[in-house]
Amino acid sequence: MAPGEFKPLLTALLLPPAGPLLLALLGLLITAKRWLGGAFLSLIGIGTLWFLSCNAVGVGLAHTLLPPVKPLNVQGAELGGAQAIVVLGGGVLGRATEFGRAQPSTQTLERLRYGAWLARKARKPLAFAGGVGWAAAGTDVASEADVARDMLQQDYALELRWADGRSRDTAGNAKMMAEAMGPDRIKRIVLVTHATHMPRARAAFEQAGFQVTPAPTALPGPRERTLLEWLPAVHGLELSRSVLREWLAQRAAAF
Repeated sequence: MAPGEFKPLLTALLLPPAGPLLLALLGLLITAKRWLGGAFLSLIGIGTLWFLSCNAVGVGLAHTLLPPVKPLNVQGAELGGAQAIVVLGGGVLGRATEFGRAQPSTQTLERLRYGAWLARKARKPLAFAGGVGWAAAGTDVASEADVARDMLQQDYALELRWADGRSRDTAGNAKMMAEAMGPDRIKRIVLVTHATHMPRARAAFEQAGFQVTPAPTALPGPRERTLLEWLPAVHGLELSRSVLREWLAQRAAAF
């Protein structure tokens, strides 16, 4: 097993929902010997999972733990001055039986839709970076780039000028796109990915030699009325998990 294949496993164990659930389970296991301490530990685990599932908490974590990210000014000079639009992959649905073939995941679809819209608005060529992530290593799932190319052709009548179907992570995305776009002397790009992922992605692409204009999608913010923002919801858990994952990745990169 390659070292990179341990990353999704460790991430899944540390981040919610598994992390708080494991903490609660540990509390239950020690209640036989230390009832009060075990009950307290279980309560902490359950409470942590509750709060991390609230969208308001996820938004607060994003504003506290991650560098600020602003939406792209589509009327500004940065979009017009870019040479290409680069979209980063966010996973695929390997067995979308209703379509009969693999499809973009929700994250990839959100990024592709925004990237396609920007490419048409700015009349710039489109690139996509995404192979088979470490979590899918060893499976027969299609590469993100192949799935993205098919969807863009069928649904948007757009062609990818450059595609990376080999990379497994963000650093690989940047390196492979630099190799693919190098012969065309592409340096100024508009980078499309989720807002929580943008700081790390931007740093990776700038390190690879690009001048990056961020074009974040799915910026964290309130989605429902105030009371519902403080009740557990799937989208709240997804946001908190994404923020914590990026924060941990930044901390790991600092060592």
